[in-house]
Amino acid sequence: MKPSINKLPDFITCKCELTQLEFAEGTPGESRIPTFKMVANTGGPMKLQWWDFPVVVDLSRVKIPTNSVPIRMNHDPDRGVGHTTECFTDGKKMICSGMISRDTEEAREIISSSQKGFPWQASIGLSIMPGGVDRIESNMVVEINGRKLKGPINVVRDSELSEISFVDLGADRRTSATVVAQSGGNEMKNVSVVSGNDSVVRDSLETPPVQTPAENKSVIAGDSTGEDVPVSLPAGGVTPVQVVDADAVMKESRRIAATETSRVASIRKLCAGNHPDIEAKAIVDGWTMDKVELEVLRAARPKVQAAAIHLSDAPVTAQVLEAACYQTSHMSGLEKMFSEEILEASNRRYRSRLGLQEMILEAAYANGFTGRSFKSSPRECLRYAFGRSDIEASGVSTINIGGILSNIANKFLLEGFFAVEMVWRQMSAVRNVSDFKTVTSYRLIGKDQYELIAPGGTFKHGDLAEETYTNKADTYGLMLNVDRRDIINDDLGAITTVPRKLGRGSGLKINDIFWTIWLANGGSFFGSGNANISTGALGIAGLTAAELVFLDQVDGDGKPIGILPKFILVPTAHSATAAALFRSTELRDTTAATKYPVANPHAGKFQVLTSRYLGNAAFPGYSAVKYYLLADPNDLPVVEVAFLNGQESPTIETSDADFNQLGIQMRGFHDFGVALQDPKGGVQSSGV
Repeated sequence: MKPSINKLPDFITCKCELTQLEFAEGTPGESRIPTFKMVANTGGPMKLQWWDFPVVVDLSRVKIPTNSVPIRMNHDPDRGVGHTTECFTDGKKMICSGMISRDTEEAREIISSSQKGFPWQASIGLSIMPGGVDRIESNMVVEINGRKLKGPINVVRDSELSEISFVDLGADRRTSATVVAQSGGNEMKNVSVVSGNDSVVRDSLETPPVQTPAENKSVIAGDSTGEDVPVSLPAGGVTPVQVVDADAVMKESRRIAATETSRVASIRKLCAGNHPDIEAKAIVDGWTMDKVELEVLRAARPKVQAAAIHLSDAPVTAQVLEAACYQTSHMSGLEKMFSEEILEASNRRYRSRLGLQEMILEAAYANGFTGRSFKSSPRECLRYAFGRSDIEASGVSTINIGGILSNIANKFLLEGFFAVEMVWRQMSAVRNVSDFKTVTSYRLIGKDQYELIAPGGTFKHGDLAEETYTNKADTYGLMLNVDRRDIINDDLGAITTVPRKLGRGSGLKINDIFWTIWLANGGSFFGSGNANISTGALGIAGLTAAELVFLDQVDGDGKPIGILPKFILVPTAHSATAAALFRSTELRDTTAATKYPVANPHAGKFQVLTSRYLGNAAFPGYSAVKYYLLADPNDLPVVEVAFLNGQESPTIETSDADFNQLGIQMRGFHDFGVALQDPKGGVQSSGV
């Protein structure tokens, strides 16, 4: 199970790239210690075990306690290699250099294998500070390490560098190493780039060639053909190293390069542009011309249509099934939800044509079901698919279809929830409650001004306002079934349609509760007693009158409340007029008597919110002409919505049906409450 955001690992390793390994200079006769240079972290997102989303380390806030950071092999404290002499970040990547200063078996292995061209990579170990991780949700973008990244991702904000390790395989498969060799005199020449993309080296760590005497320099690397440059190093790596004949090495490298160029040209001629896959594989894997010709002949044979047989080339996993369901439903953004391997396995096995019955059968078979089909024993098939307790106890269960369906259903549940009107969210304060008890809020506007404190004096005690407001959360829910007919019909759309309905039902219920409370205030909330009511049709004059009422409101001392209106809430009949008042700098009077341009003093003042519930006759207190001026709910809320444990969207659960039914049950529920708050945060206008 992956950890939650509150229980993340407090230590992570981030695999990156080793860019150069060489010998330090020294005077003749002295021992020379191998050194290295590396980009320890590139600042990009990484997929790490036990983390739910990719992880990015904020390099600007990594604490590097010392320039002498321990160097190990595979993060094992008992397998020391050396230490760094310099380690820093430039805001985009972490760059380190150091020495292989330990006389250990691991240090000798690093040096010996590097002589033979092994492309070592690097991995950093970070200790995460308490509370040092931020979760960036899917609808957010964060700028970090000189780039903009879209959620969902986890950002490690506060961490400390503990150690760096040599590893044989990093998270970035495109790692590379620069190779330099001696070519007479004192000039260093670039000989080759090992392993893939040489631009990675130049972009990640630009180190100019170092000029040194020929007798003081030896190199561990390989040439451009993959052949090792013969460099000898005695055990321990501390005695002088033999310098090779660079001219001979270069000549041999050119000969090998010419041979390879000829081979590639012959491959391309045989493939003639008709077999790009064969051409690419032949070049990479070093095929002979005979093998290339044979594969081209096989590919040119006419294909015989055989009977369709479903062959399983790999075990089915819960992730593969879930990905197949999304592919069948044509959901976008799957590359951010699943790895490339999962998506490829899903597409290869199901070709975006997974059925509901097939998904249940796959899970049941993975858990030990031996029936011939769903129809032959549907209840038994569902029992295995949902991994009932007796099956889990046997140790056979590997896939729980309930978890897969819950994940799928939640995605479509949110689609349905956010598809309905959400005006209430913009005009409401949101409260997080931990239980279903009534909670109390105190009035924000009252006798709470600061008092003058004389030198050496004491602070005077203030009092909370006497007026309070309450709210409480209740549970609302609904259960729907995917019955046996949907499963037999192999209708995968049933498990996407039902969650959408449950999500839409939750959104409609919030609107129903919210607008019933808003409209049924009976004049007690918006009325003369609270001095928050105005008259006048929606226009320059009417809106000016409503604004004046809002601005003239006072606190308990009779002084201005100091809050400005932000929103104008209108029914659908006033939507166009409100938009014109907000956007237009000039309005024209088109009556017969006056046809003059009039400057609009309200242009850009009040953000327009339009609700279809205000003028709906199904709600007591409805009106097609009344409109409202409202303060920012963060400053002075007129209405508040409370959510249990801060869960602002509904929850869905799935299970196989009860004994007296046959199918799949889905239930959605949402815990929330709505209550009016401070009447001074809004003004109602009659609209006439």
